[in-house]
Amino acid sequence: MDVSIVVPLFNEEESLPELVAWIDKVCTQEKLSYEVLLVDDGSTDRSWSVVADLSQQYDDVKGIKFRRNYGKSAALNVGFEHAEGDVVITMDADLQDSPDEIPELYRMIMEDQYDLVSGWKKKRYDPISKTLPSKFFNGITRMISGIQLNDFNCGLKAYKKQVIKSIEVYGEMHRYIPVIAKQAGFKKIGEKVVEHRARKYGVTKFGLERFINGFLDLLSVTFITRFAKRPMHFFGAMGTLVFFLGFLILLYLTIGKLFYQGTGMTSRPIFYLGLLTVIIGVQLFLTGFIAELVSRSASDRNVYLIDEKLRVADTTEA
Repeated sequence: MDVSIVVPLFNEEESLPELVAWIDKVCTQEKLSYEVLLVDDGSTDRSWSVVADLSQQYDDVKGIKFRRNYGKSAALNVGFEHAEGDVVITMDADLQDSPDEIPELYRMIMEDQYDLVSGWKKKRYDPISKTLPSKFFNGITRMISGIQLNDFNCGLKAYKKQVIKSIEVYGEMHRYIPVIAKQAGFKKIGEKVVEHRARKYGVTKFGLERFINGFLDLLSVTFITRFAKRPMHFFGAMGTLVFFLGFLILLYLTIGKLFYQGTGMTSRPIFYLGLLTVIIGVQLFLTGFIAELVSRSASDRNVYLIDEKLRVADTTEA
């Protein structure tokens, strides 16, 4: 199969028929064999009924329904697990991403040999309350990750199959899949200017809180991708540094007391600073040691309760 198109959705009953028809038209014209994986993230409207109807109308449309709302990252992760195409393309269900971009994204993966291609909504039909914070966080992400992308949060992305089978997306980490992929060893990451369309149906599902969460997620993904398998390298190094600083302070006070007969050590505020840094250093070191033990013994993955499936094989072992 050439292309798997993973579409996470939440209350998008109006846009789904038009989106699937558009995808089918483009792939048929380009002679691309494809599948559409519609992942219903616990919708409360008629979205799942629409997905069921579309799976009857189109042989290549498959559906997965969560029992409750887990979030976009969970929907993408489960879609990735079931995707079978050589190239996996993600797009939002609200028709703001254009399926006309599919052929070029496919070509960039297959011919230009990119591991991942991220869309760049250079011209956006969003209010300034979304565009300005987005530019700020994209800049911060570029600086921290070293990946020169202009729009990390664009829902329209293309992946080599090996990439999505090698990473796990959880929490709210969908914004930083390029960062996760890079840390997994997939370094040929490209960008393509894509069409951004005004929302035709419904309302946006994201508020301003996503920018606060986005910054926290960036710190999380940076730490996890670099130190998840070796937490002692982070906490141990920090603990050793802080402990050594406290040790130097106490050593200075001890030398002053022994050789210069100064005032009592405990009467000087710096003594308590030295004592505090020693204690914090030991705590950080022990945190790293315990985290190292946990990371070596933990093997459980996230489990999402899937309510129903349509035309999707079961990937769990008997």
